[in-house]
Amino acid sequence: MVQLTGNQTWSFLTYYILTRWKELGKLADGKGYVVKTIVTTELIAAICESFGVKCYNVLTGFKYIAEVVKRNEGKGTFICGGEESYGFNLGEFVRDKCAQVAGIMVAECAAWAAENGMTLWQLLQKVYKEYGYYEEKMVYIVRKGKSGAEEIQKIMADYRACPPKTIAGSPLAKVVDYLKPEETGLPKSNVLQFFNEAGDVVSVRPSGTEPKIKFYFGAKGDDASAKIEALKAQFIS
Repeated sequence: MVQLTGNQTWSFLTYYILTRWKELGKLADGKGYVVKTIVTTELIAAICESFGVKCYNVLTGFKYIAEVVKRNEGKGTFICGGEESYGFNLGEFVRDKCAQVAGIMVAECAAWAAENGMTLWQLLQKVYKEYGYYEEKMVYIVRKGKSGAEEIQKIMADYRACPPKTIAGSPLAKVVDYLKPEETGLPKSNVLQFFNEAGDVVSVRPSGTEPKIKFYFGAKGDDASAKIEALKAQFIS
């Protein structure tokens, strides 16, 4: 038995939902949109792009997904939204993560996959075959007490002052600093993202509730697993 991650689960659910919406003609008006958090797999954005559906990126936390839904009332149609930590929602009637909705949708998706001769795992492989292989991993470092909090802040300050020149061996392409809302268009938050030319990403943020600094690694390609290990070695030392 394989336990699927939140990123994997939401990927095949998004693919299934958009496939069905397209078959039913519900994407024809171009108003449908999906919302994901910035630390959630970029595979979601790739799936949305292929269906001509806008994909919003928001800060971590379902309240930010709900804010996008509220802002688009009367202008767009919220299809679904979610985050890497398994939170998921569908439609506008419950503007928070909803385990009941997620469970029902997984069951519905499994039935649809079975009708098409697939298990959910095989459906996920179909998604990878169509969009490329993506892999994600979150790792955290615990630093307790006042000195630990100061160390975490120093780590963030050092990354801002001297970002890495390469990510998993590929040249750095872009740095996104979420302390600069004028550049991101999102509320200010102590988060950094590093993107390389190969399409891999590292997101770094202190936890808001625990004495931790979190690293979210996302890699793309057939060698994604090896790149995840390289990222862990590069950033977790």
